[in-house]
Amino acid sequence: MRSLYAILMIAIGAYCESATARNECEKPVYLTFDTGHMEVAPLVAEVLQRQQVRATFFGANERTKEGDGSLGNHWAPWWRARAQEGHEFASHTWDHVYWRGDLGSKQHPSFSVRPSAGPRDGESYVLSAAGYCEQLDRAALRLKGMTGQPPLPLFRAPGGKTSPQLLAAARACGYIHVGWSDAGFLGDELSSEKFSNAALLRKALRDIRSGDILMAHLGIWSRKDPWAPAVLEPLIKGLKERGFCFRTLREHPELGKTR
Repeated sequence: MRSLYAILMIAIGAYCESATARNECEKPVYLTFDTGHMEVAPLVAEVLQRQQVRATFFGANERTKEGDGSLGNHWAPWWRARAQEGHEFASHTWDHVYWRGDLGSKQHPSFSVRPSAGPRDGESYVLSAAGYCEQLDRAALRLKGMTGQPPLPLFRAPGGKTSPQLLAAARACGYIHVGWSDAGFLGDELSSEKFSNAALLRKALRDIRSGDILMAHLGIWSRKDPWAPAVLEPLIKGLKERGFCFRTLREHPELGKTR
């Protein structure tokens, strides 16, 4: 019994020490991922679990190299597992809808858009404010159905492309936009011929500062030399060595207030 008590006390002490370390984070950064072709999604999950880092995922139902879309049934177990590990989720619009311009008026806004997924992939058309909210809601509801937890009331517009009118329409249906910090643009969608993985890693480790929101993807079609296998884990290790700690957007001092 005495040895069992000693083991229990050690375990409690270790937990308290870990909790204290989490609470004393002085240089937080917020790692986020947008969906993509999902080929590197298993590797991303492995690295995050190995490094004990929690991230925020923005989900759209994009075309994938395997399965029926990044929010399809094939990938549902992957999303469910990430929820069990403590990650957070938010909408990226259902059809990965790019904003291209404002139409209508402040009272009756509408938008010129072009999705890169779904039945109207590559087509330019007009979407009402209500239609844009449906895009946000559909992705959020799908994420909730797969993960079993409510997504954050946040969204990221594809490409980060927005306007004050679009942001106001999204706020009216309960969503706050989240972009990324200048140094937090990790460059995984840039040409690998012009921007090598080694150069992107050096730049990130040099420029990232406390409070930055970092952004990468779960697979980019156009990049020939994938970013995540070469950069993700060295980046996390390098930032930890520099005294940074990782938090989800639920823990962000400003964005967290929206929950």
